[in-house]
Amino acid sequence: MGFIIRNAFSLDIESTVIKHKGYIPDRYTCEAQNFSPSLSWKDAPANTKTFVLIIDDQDADFKPWAHWILFNIPCDVMEIKENISAENLAETGIIQGKNDFGEIGYGGPCPPKGKPHRYFLKLYALDETLSLKEGATKKEVLDSISGHILAETKLVSSYQCLKED
Repeated sequence: MGFIIRNAFSLDIESTVIKHKGYIPDRYTCEAQNFSPSLSWKDAPANTKTFVLIIDDQDADFKPWAHWILFNIPCDVMEIKENISAENLAETGIIQGKNDFGEIGYGGPCPPKGKPHRYFLKLYALDETLSLKEGATKKEVLDSISGHILAETKLVSSYQCLKED
């Protein structure tokens, strides 16, 4: 059973592993396997050409911290499997950006010990394909999608680091 968030634009995002307004399971964080979560979506506008997915920590100290940036997700791709490899993403035409850990790919939640942090899993349906290369930053992706967003939705969840330093 998945958790679905509906917005005014019809675009829905869901996850079988992350509950909206719940806690992110350890396996998707730096405290365990650091697996990327499974996600799926539906009901995109008919003229969608590509999707963008950005996962970020809205409670990071200095700025929202990007954990995963995927762009040019083809309009016929409606899911990302758990712990998907870079090769499998590339085979479908999906391009990964550089997260704020300075790496290309997924970097799971890893906040400092203390209060829970909120993680936003944001999906955008676009009317174009972005002309960015692998390793593009969140800012570059957001600048490129400006004026091309047909619909957007998000799933919000939390994580609190409990490990000792």
